[in-house]
Amino acid sequence: MKVALGKFACSGIESQLGGDIPAGARAALLYYAGKLKAGRRLAPFPHFLDDQGAPEAGLSFDLAVDAETEGLLKREAVRQRTTLDQLVAHTVMVYLAELDFLGAAPTRRETPRAL
Repeated sequence: MKVALGKFACSGIESQLGGDIPAGARAALLYYAGKLKAGRRLAPFPHFLDDQGAPEAGLSFDLAVDAETEGLLKREAVRQRTTLDQLVAHTVMVYLAELDFLGAAPTRRETPRAL
Protein backbone atom coordinates (compact mmCIF):
# COMPACT_ATOMS: atom_id res chain seq x y z
CA MET A 1 0.00 0.00 0.00
CA LYS A 2 1.20 3.51 -0.71
CA VAL A 3 1.69 5.75 2.33
CA ALA A 4 3.03 9.22 2.99
CA LEU A 5 4.43 10.43 6.28
CA GLY A 6 5.15 14.01 7.27
CA LYS A 7 8.49 15.19 8.59
CA PHE A 8 7.43 14.91 12.23
CA ALA A 9 6.51 11.20 11.99
CA CYS A 10 9.66 10.48 9.95
CA SER A 11 11.90 12.22 12.48
CA GLY A 12 10.21 10.28 15.30
CA ILE A 13 11.00 6.98 13.60
CA GLU A 14 14.57 8.06 12.91
CA SER A 15 15.23 9.19 16.46
CA GLN A 16 13.61 6.19 18.15
CA LEU A 17 14.10 3.31 15.72
CA GLY A 18 16.84 4.29 13.30
CA GLY A 19 16.96 5.38 9.69
CA ASP A 20 14.70 2.75 8.09
CA ILE A 21 11.47 4.76 7.98
CA PRO A 22 9.44 2.20 6.00
CA ALA A 23 10.39 -0.55 8.46
CA GLY A 24 9.41 1.65 11.41
CA ALA A 25 6.10 2.58 9.79
CA ARG A 26 5.39 -1.08 9.00
CA ALA A 27 6.10 -2.09 12.61
CA ALA A 28 3.73 0.65 13.82
CA LEU A 29 0.97 -0.40 11.42
CA LEU A 30 1.24 -4.07 12.32
CA TYR A 31 1.23 -3.22 16.03
CA TYR A 32 -1.87 -1.03 15.62
CA ALA A 33 -3.61 -3.60 13.40
CA GLY A 34 -2.85 -6.33 15.92
CA LYS A 35 -4.51 -4.32 18.65
CA LEU A 36 -7.52 -3.67 16.40
CA LYS A 37 -7.85 -7.40 15.63
CA ALA A 38 -7.67 -8.20 19.34
CA GLY A 39 -10.45 -5.71 20.07
CA ARG A 40 -8.20 -3.54 22.21
CA ARG A 41 -9.14 0.07 22.73
CA LEU A 42 -6.82 2.48 20.93
CA ALA A 43 -6.27 6.20 21.10
CA PRO A 44 -8.51 7.76 18.43
CA PHE A 45 -7.14 10.02 15.72
CA PRO A 46 -7.03 13.56 17.16
CA HIS A 47 -9.46 15.46 14.94
CA PHE A 48 -8.14 18.86 15.99
CA LEU A 49 -5.37 18.03 13.48
CA ASP A 50 -7.93 18.12 10.65
CA ASP A 51 -7.66 21.92 10.66
CA GLN A 52 -3.87 21.82 10.35
CA GLY A 53 -3.92 20.97 6.66
CA ALA A 54 -1.43 18.62 5.06
CA PRO A 55 1.71 17.93 7.07
CA GLU A 56 5.05 19.08 5.70
CA ALA A 57 6.22 16.66 3.07
CA GLY A 58 8.35 13.91 4.51
CA LEU A 59 8.46 10.65 2.61
CA SER A 60 6.14 8.64 0.37
CA PHE A 61 6.75 4.94 -0.07
CA ASP A 62 5.15 1.58 -0.76
CA LEU A 63 4.60 -0.50 2.33
CA ALA A 64 4.17 -4.25 2.12
CA VAL A 65 1.30 -5.42 4.29
CA ASP A 66 -1.11 -8.28 3.73
CA ALA A 67 -4.52 -7.59 2.19
CA GLU A 68 -6.34 -8.26 5.48
CA THR A 69 -4.24 -5.69 7.36
CA GLU A 70 -4.60 -3.12 4.58
CA GLY A 71 -8.37 -3.58 4.53
CA LEU A 72 -8.56 -3.33 8.32
CA LEU A 73 -6.59 -0.06 8.31
CA LYS A 74 -8.68 1.41 5.49
CA ARG A 75 -11.90 0.55 7.34
CA GLU A 76 -10.49 2.05 10.52
CA ALA A 77 -9.63 5.27 8.68
CA VAL A 78 -13.22 5.48 7.39
CA ARG A 79 -14.61 4.67 10.85
CA GLN A 80 -12.53 7.46 12.39
CA ARG A 81 -13.45 9.83 9.53
CA THR A 82 -9.86 10.47 8.50
CA THR A 83 -7.55 9.61 5.61
CA LEU A 84 -5.36 6.54 5.45
CA ASP A 85 -2.23 8.75 5.50
CA GLN A 86 -3.42 10.55 8.62
CA LEU A 87 -4.19 7.21 10.28
CA VAL A 88 -0.75 5.88 9.32
CA ALA A 89 0.93 8.93 10.86
CA HIS A 90 -1.25 8.50 13.94
CA THR A 91 -0.28 4.82 14.27
CA VAL A 92 3.40 5.81 14.09
CA MET A 93 2.99 8.37 16.86
CA VAL A 94 0.99 5.97 19.07
CA TYR A 95 3.60 3.24 18.54
CA LEU A 96 6.52 5.54 19.34
CA ALA A 97 4.75 6.90 22.41
CA GLU A 98 4.09 3.41 23.74
CA LEU A 99 7.67 2.31 23.08
CA ASP A 100 8.93 5.41 24.84
CA PHE A 101 6.59 4.82 27.78
CA LEU A 102 7.77 1.24 28.12
CA GLY A 103 11.39 2.22 27.67
CA ALA A 104 11.61 -0.32 24.87
CA ALA A 105 12.88 1.91 22.07
CA PRO A 106 16.57 2.54 21.68
CA THR A 107 16.82 6.31 21.62
CA ARG A 108 19.33 8.34 19.68
CA ARG A 109 18.84 11.45 21.74
CA GLU A 110 21.84 13.37 22.95
CA THR A 111 22.72 13.12 26.62
CA PRO A 112 21.85 16.42 28.34
CA ARG A 113 24.89 18.50 29.09
CA ALA A 114 25.58 19.92 32.50
CA LEU A 115 25.31 23.69 32.71
